Amino acid sequence: MTKGSPFMLLVQFSIPLFIGNLFQQIYSMVDTVVVGRFVGVDALAALGAVSGFSFMAVGFAQGLGCGFAVLVSQCYGAKDEDRMRKAYAMSIISSVVVGVIMSLLFFAFSMPMLEAVNTPSNIITMSNDYISVIYLGLIASVFYNLFSSILRAVGDSRSPLLFLLISSVLNVVLDLFFVLVIPLGCLGVAIATVMSQAISAVISYIYIAKKLPMFRFRKGDFNLDLNIIRILLKIGIPGAVQFSVCALGVIIVQIAINDFGSDIVAAYSIGVKIETLLSQMFTALGMAISTYAGQNLGAGEYDRIKKGFIDCFILIVIWSVISYLLSFFIAEPLARLFIDSSTNEQSVIDNAIVYFDIVIRFFIPLGMIFLFRTGCQGLGSGAIPMISSATELIARIIAAFTLPIWFGYAGVCYASPVAWVCAAVILPVCYFMQMKGIRKKLAHGCQM
Repeated sequence: MTKGSPFMLLVQFSIPLFIGNLFQQIYSMVDTVVVGRFVGVDALAALGAVSGFSFMAVGFAQGLGCGFAVLVSQCYGAKDEDRMRKAYAMSIISSVVVGVIMSLLFFAFSMPMLEAVNTPSNIITMSNDYISVIYLGLIASVFYNLFSSILRAVGDSRSPLLFLLISSVLNVVLDLFFVLVIPLGCLGVAIATVMSQAISAVISYIYIAKKLPMFRFRKGDFNLDLNIIRILLKIGIPGAVQFSVCALGVIIVQIAINDFGSDIVAAYSIGVKIETLLSQMFTALGMAISTYAGQNLGAGEYDRIKKGFIDCFILIVIWSVISYLLSFFIAEPLARLFIDSSTNEQSVIDNAIVYFDIVIRFFIPLGMIFLFRTGCQGLGSGAIPMISSATELIARIIAAFTLPIWFGYAGVCYASPVAWVCAAVILPVCYFMQMKGIRKKLAHGCQM
């Protein structure tokens, strides 16, 4: 990504990512649709009640993988294959250690966390069944995201798409098997998710080993290199924590939602699913700009980095407008997918659309978060993602517990947009400060 039009490179790189993310969200939606239509609204609410906790685990894995891959992309841009291979080996060791520790910690506190956020008593057992399995299988998610991020770090966004398609199909088949054939309900959906991610992780690793000679390990690659591990953790842990901090904000909002009862919990869950589906282009662009920034930083291309950020922002504005126009046609049909048509649950659908109609108007600041947060991480900063995440968390907490006083359920729906705006204001300032430091280093001939 160090040669050619930044705009076209970002488009070409992000489209396979977008398709892959779309499939990932679709099979996540299948979990919810299968449970909502074949188990019931309470089971749908049970999954919705742990969406923040699930996001905490999956987001941690995604942030860790993206962070670890930053060093790989920088080495790739600098054409230093020996150091790149060593970074890959150390990222595997670090992923095992961090993944196991976090898996056990999350699992140990699953039920206490659900009790702490006042999860409705009629769904708390189903919620715990689901999230406990997700936490125990966290290592599968960690390695799936690591290997996908490694492939993207060297400019391959198509192979992760293929592996994701395989995982998506597996997840749908296993969902139906564990809900209809073996009626395990929410527990079965969680087992299906972990199994499909584990299989995809194994396939990804085999592909890297067979098809990319630059990543074939040599003697000594797995000898501990504490300096590289320090760099990996310096970027990866803040990246993982910032996703978890964002998830904490989602959990805080969930506390406010839980007070409205299980029907509103179900409606909010549906609204979030639809929002997440359309926002996947921002996730793809964030991954693209992270890889782009890392490779061009390694190559010392300061002006290309600036141009890439500008072009990425233009793409964010374009997609925000497209999403707003699409919302008029797809919001209600998508909401109806989650509810059995034979039941009288129109209020659930109506409240889901209330949420979606509010958040869709704030897609540009949401896109800016992905641009600057992941872009600055690609430039080697672990602090900027943390600062923005903390800002987002504080704003979301304040909004979630003040706005409902005056606006009820709609007030809770505004909590996320308020948090996005606050983070979107501070991130460009951090980016310009980071770029100023990079320019000084490059001017003095320092290696990035």
